[in-house]
Amino acid sequence: VHLVESGGGLVQPGGSLRLSCAASGFFSSIYYMSWYRQTPGKEREFVAGISSGVGTTTYADSVKGRFTISRDNAKNTVFLQMNNLKPEDTAMYYCVRGMGADWGQGTQVTVSS
Repeated sequence: VHLVESGGGLVQPGGSLRLSCAASGFFSSIYYMSWYRQTPGKEREFVAGISSGVGTTTYADSVKGRFTISRDNAKNTVFLQMNNLKPEDTAMYYCVRGMGADWGQGTQVTVSS
């Protein structure tokens, strides 16, 4: 099982980023997949999740209406589209398989002017 996140970077407030999570060693389409984030000194925070099958999505209140989680089963990849980014979105973002069974190495998102 391998999860590789990419797409992070430095963006100004109000900007957008699209994170990708490339999965290997398993079919991500049959698992619940999610994104978490963490800043130094704080606990990891749930951001968004997508179910297997029909792909029901859930979001943290802090990102509703700004972030969208999706999946491309053909590419075995999960995405997190982040719009209208705020400085408080700055964190390391992690892709997670299932209910925390496996985590990627993370990708850093920094929102700053």
